[in-house]
Amino acid sequence: MPVPSGRLYGLGVGPGDPELLTLKALRLLRAVPVVAYPAPDEGDSFARSIVAAWIVGHQREIAIRFSMRPGPPPVAIYDSAAAALAAELDRGSDVALLCQGDPLFYGSFIHVFVRLAGRYRIEIVPGVSSLTACAAAAGVPLVAHNENLVVIPATLDEAEITRRLGEADVAAIVKLGRHLAKVRRVLHQLGLLDRALYVERATLPNQRVAPLGCVDPRDAPYFSMALVGSAGITDAI
Repeated sequence: MPVPSGRLYGLGVGPGDPELLTLKALRLLRAVPVVAYPAPDEGDSFARSIVAAWIVGHQREIAIRFSMRPGPPPVAIYDSAAAALAAELDRGSDVALLCQGDPLFYGSFIHVFVRLAGRYRIEIVPGVSSLTACAAAAGVPLVAHNENLVVIPATLDEAEITRRLGEADVAAIVKLGRHLAKVRRVLHQLGLLDRALYVERATLPNQRVAPLGCVDPRDAPYFSMALVGSAGITDAI
């Protein structure tokens, strides 16, 4: 008799503070025999570190190693990761794939999901996203009433960032890192620099919130964000 395939859980583990892990994510994390997570080529996984206190010794772990070089990871990494998880699922093992923040908000989980959806049972457990975590850390409202919110990757070129900012009442510019100088230049040209807040490492003990114009571009980590536009943001500055 064939063994039923396992179920893949995409677990959002939140932005960094372990206390923001949902009860459902914690229950599933404790129950699965296999835990997978993204990790750099060398060193520890940030997603795993968030939930390390609840990973037990008998669980098998799969580290999906990514290069920290600029640009999207090679397709082969996601192909290999999907194949490794599929092998566990085919053996009947349930697998929790950890994702920093929310699995469907710029999450590496998305690239595994599209490779396995339709072949296996998949359940996605939302997590606190970096967007809402940064707003909470800054103590500012994101949008209200009829305002719109546009999320803009800082990896885009200046012309495209400018165009998208023109369509936004409020903007969240994500993945700042080495692109901070470019983003500051665009915001200055649009007269928006004094309406932009910078947030890095939201919810962690070393989180930082500051006016974007006061931040040295050399100091910005990849996981940092600029919130631009609303009256609440302007008042906070």
